[in-house]
Order: sequence, then structure tokens, then C-alpha cells
Amino acid sequence: MSDTIFAARGDKTDIETGTGFQPKFDADGLIACVVTDADDGSVLMVGYMNAEALARTLKTGEAWYWSRSRQSFWKKGETSGQVQQVVEVLTDCDQDALVLRVRVAGNGATCHVGYKSCFYRRVELGPDGSPRLEPTGDARVYDPDVVYGKS
Repeated sequence: MSDTIFAARGDKTDIETGTGFQPKFDADGLIACVVTDADDGSVLMVGYMNAEALARTLKTGEAWYWSRSRQSFWKKGETSGQVQQVVEVLTDCDQDALVLRVRVAGNGATCHVGYKSCFYRRVELGPDGSPRLEPTGDARVYDPDVVYGKS
């Protein structure tokens, strides 16, 4: 598979209002991808795709990403069963960011820590003005230590 399935970058008007999909990858060859639940709109995760991961996602209808830490492709849910079925792919006006609307298979969790969303904590300011993390109140969908036999 190759990034040649994407249209060449055109002029500003073509990029912003045309019909050609012309994703702009950063200097590392990546594009940011915000992933949301197709049914309730909640933000599930943020990932990165290179041209190959994006092409795989469009071809298979299942979300593929590029792992910056492992320097390899990963299909979300390939080992956990929490595969992300893509309902819709959106791009922003200058085509340098994506939103994937997905439905998650398996137990519905996206976060490897066991929550539906990777965004299960919010930043709050303490009495002294220093930032700290507080839980959002969302319950874990599963305990990864039990599921993967770590306890």
C-alpha cells in the first residue's frame, strides 16, 4: 500500500474547499488523529497515522495507527478485541488533522488502563495553585491486570 492514493497538495483554495483528500503529514510523516465515539461523541483517544496507516484504515474500515514509541504499525484492538470500526473520517480545513468517529468492539474500552476513554482524568488547580489530576468519575470497563494475568 502507498500514500499515492491521496491527491497531491494543491493550492490553498483547493485544500480548504476542494474535494481532493490531500492530507498534510508533519516533518515526521505523521498526522494527528482524534478518535471519538460515533454514538455519544466522547473523545476516546489521540493517535498518529502515517500515510500507510491512514491508507490501511480507509481500506479496511478498522483503525490503524503508527506507534511513535515502537516505531511500528498497530491495529487498535488487534490483541485485546477492542477493534475500532470506523464510521466516519473527518479532516480539518487545512487537512493536517483528522477525526475518526468509531464504534469499539469487545468490551468497548479504548484505553489500555481499562477505561472507555483515555481521557479519564481532568486537570484541576490545588489550593496552592499547582495543577493536579482528578478522576472524571468514569468507571473502568475492565481491569487490565486481571484480563492480561498481571496480578
